[in-house]
Amino acid sequence: MGKAAIKGLFYSCLIAATFILAAITAIAGFSGNVSPTDSVIMPLLGLAVPVLLVCNLIASLCWGMARKWWALIPLAAFFCNWNYLTSVIQFHSPKEKTPSDRYLKIATYNVHNFGDEITGYSCKEMARYMQQEHVDILCLQEFGNNRYFTADSIRKALSHWPHVLTLQEDSLRKVLPIAVFSRYPLIHERFITYPQSANCSMLCDIVAGTDTVRLLNSHLQTTSVSQKRGKWQREMASDDARREVRAAKDAAETLHGNFVKRTLQTYTVGYFAKNSPYPVIVCGDFNSLPSSYTYQYFSGFLNDGFRTAGNGYMYTYRYGKKMLRIDYIFHSNELEGMSYYSPTQEFCSDHNPVIMEMKIR
Repeated sequence: MGKAAIKGLFYSCLIAATFILAAITAIAGFSGNVSPTDSVIMPLLGLAVPVLLVCNLIASLCWGMARKWWALIPLAAFFCNWNYLTSVIQFHSPKEKTPSDRYLKIATYNVHNFGDEITGYSCKEMARYMQQEHVDILCLQEFGNNRYFTADSIRKALSHWPHVLTLQEDSLRKVLPIAVFSRYPLIHERFITYPQSANCSMLCDIVAGTDTVRLLNSHLQTTSVSQKRGKWQREMASDDARREVRAAKDAAETLHGNFVKRTLQTYTVGYFAKNSPYPVIVCGDFNSLPSSYTYQYFSGFLNDGFRTAGNGYMYTYRYGKKMLRIDYIFHSNELEGMSYYSPTQEFCSDHNPVIMEMKIR
């Protein structure tokens, strides 16, 4: 085979790879429309969307530098994920506030047990920051203490918010704790657990003057990737092909099992949100990308606060090359978004806090 033939074959392979990549990316753009209970592949494709988008941009750039029209193929696939793109990139101008209106500022934050610090430095710094930002409602996930920095110490650090909802002591061993701290009274509280899961949600109603708003603070099913990553990496790095296949199969089964659990938890939270007699805020760590079924479900009847009031690029998980947005604040139409942001604050957590200010119409 001559050089020209080899070059032609290589060129054809590049074109084929471009089309395959574009096709997978375009299909992944619709992954959020398919429930994990109905498909194994689509949720996995949704999880890969950020990487697929980057790969398509690189492919388009390479073809563009070579001055080939093939650059349009990955570019078209990139924009097939427009719904995902607009869920992580928004441009909203600042909104003016009027003294006659009532505003509510809420923050959600997976605090990762405050890093299990014995001094409580991160908790105190977080409290100081949230007070500085004039946060009215503070929703926390993985709200844990230790024998050195106890629950009483945490409450003292967060005493700016006098109304508190936390789990009872007999529940702490069964779940990843969550909590709500508020400047306003909290009523009709309800703790929601899920079968075969350490994750949970908390429902309550916020009484802000003459207005009442329903709040659902949730920590949906974890992916379990962090807990099993080391095991999978060791097996994938081995010379035993059977171990590699077993690791890949275990990873796919673990992810899919958690996709299904998260979907059922999503329906539970959605039930309470849809049947609320008051305006609704649904927030927390959803462990789901904007390409997921969970995100599509909530955005089907609630507003994503970032879409209504955010600005710039949004991610909430500090690792993963800053490509993962998995913490959200959704709200009903009776609430108007004024600002939405996720500041990078190193408070011994792998998440960033998410803060939103809204007007009660």
